[in-house]
Amino acid sequence: MVTRPRPGRPRHAPDESGDRSPREQILEAAAALFVDQGFSATSTRAIADRVGIRQASLYYHFAGKDDILLELLCTSVRPSLDTARALEDAAPEAALYALAMADAHTLATAPHNIGMLYLLPEVQLGRYDMFREDRAELQDTYARLGAKVAGEDPASAAAARRGEMLIQLVEVVIHQRRTRVPDTSDCHAIAEACLRVCGADQRTIAAARADAAGLTTSARV
Repeated sequence: MVTRPRPGRPRHAPDESGDRSPREQILEAAAALFVDQGFSATSTRAIADRVGIRQASLYYHFAGKDDILLELLCTSVRPSLDTARALEDAAPEAALYALAMADAHTLATAPHNIGMLYLLPEVQLGRYDMFREDRAELQDTYARLGAKVAGEDPASAAAARRGEMLIQLVEVVIHQRRTRVPDTSDCHAIAEACLRVCGADQRTIAAARADAAGLTTSARV
């Protein structure tokens, strides 16, 4: 009779034989579970089991699943925020194009479409202020760049409304990922649409695309 081997005991630490750190393995497992079955329905034990470690080992890296969710949310917006800060002194048309490209690319490649977690009701709680503040700063940058492209006052109410529209336009990538994998052409289409919202014509958009290529490699233009 052939007997099946028994499953091994959970490890004290994640498998370090690959190229991902223990912390990264926990984040990836949590992202998959949060998106697939919901945040409230996911326990730290389930996350630990998915990684293959003991629950106590997870607490060495994170205080709890709230901390895990906060880090996942922040890692989905901070690369774009870093890009936004680096582009402030560039020509507004090229800067807006590059930022939209970089932001769309980050959301398109984030593990397990973690942008879906933006809609969780828990994200409105105070413990997630850091993420909401980062996203608000990113939206403000969209508003300032959009106003400059449109030739309007960056401090106006119209600029603020446009900033909200621009960031939501980029975040359409999150919804695209529910049915297909967005590619570079999708990111370009979104960047071009952002400039059109600001009143740019096709010649301006073409020039912005060319100039954006030299602004940041993270945009992958």
